[in-house]
Amino acid sequence: MEEIIQEKISADHLLYVSLKYTKTCDVIINLLLRWAKTIETSIDEILKQAKKKKKISSISENPIGRIDQIKILMKKDKNFIEIIELYNMFKRINELKKERAGEFRKNVTLKVFYQGKEIDVNLEQLKSYSEKIEKFINTTKQFLKR
Repeated sequence: MEEIIQEKISADHLLYVSLKYTKTCDVIINLLLRWAKTIETSIDEILKQAKKKKKISSISENPIGRIDQIKILMKKDKNFIEIIELYNMFKRINELKKERAGEFRKNVTLKVFYQGKEIDVNLEQLKSYSEKIEKFINTTKQFLKR
């Protein structure tokens, strides 16, 4: 759990300090990658705990299998499932087509083309993601305490 908290602290620093002063899309990309690492670590810890509690028989070796396992395990939590969907985009951010807009200005935006849609990742969107990830981490804490 401590590793998850450290990742979140680093991500919060990127969001609330680095992005505030630099206003570049590179900081947005780094923030999304940091969140992907946080989510990935949470998934691993939840799967380990589920195996320990005998809720699953084994942990899948490949990432897609792990995501499928976590979706089944946490199917009742809509926010959790939504974060898993975001995780897929965050993890692939370097490979996706992106456009930069308004860099070094108040309205810095990273346009990401994902699954046939254009997603504007701006400060408002990042704050929304941050709130969802906060809920996700709280759910992870609750699961790990059981």
